[in-house]
Amino acid sequence: MVARVWSLMRFLIKGSVAGGAVYLVYDQELLGPSDKSEAALRKAEEVVPPAMYQFSQYVCQQTGLEMPQLPAPPKINFPNFRESWNSGIISVMAALSVAPSKAREYSKEGWDYVKEHSK
Repeated sequence: MVARVWSLMRFLIKGSVAGGAVYLVYDQELLGPSDKSEAALRKAEEVVPPAMYQFSQYVCQQTGLEMPQLPAPPKINFPNFRESWNSGIISVMAALSVAPSKAREYSKEGWDYVKEHSK
């Protein structure tokens, strides 16, 4: 009984995390124009380090443990990040769109090869 409840809880937690991630992507319009994606990336770079620091301070206060100070995250500047990202997405989507016809073409070539060599 406990195992079933535990597996149900794990499923519900994973589903909630996945649903929250989908909602966040939709809410922040991360799959829309790249300008909004870049703005969300900049916002995350500004918000996440202070939040991690505050959380570590809270944990230290609650547990009485001292955590060493983490080094600052490196500043990453991608001047052509938008163009690189978009070209990568375009390449992947182009490959996925031709995949069925390429699979049919390659399977036909393979079948012809087998028929030719089996005579």
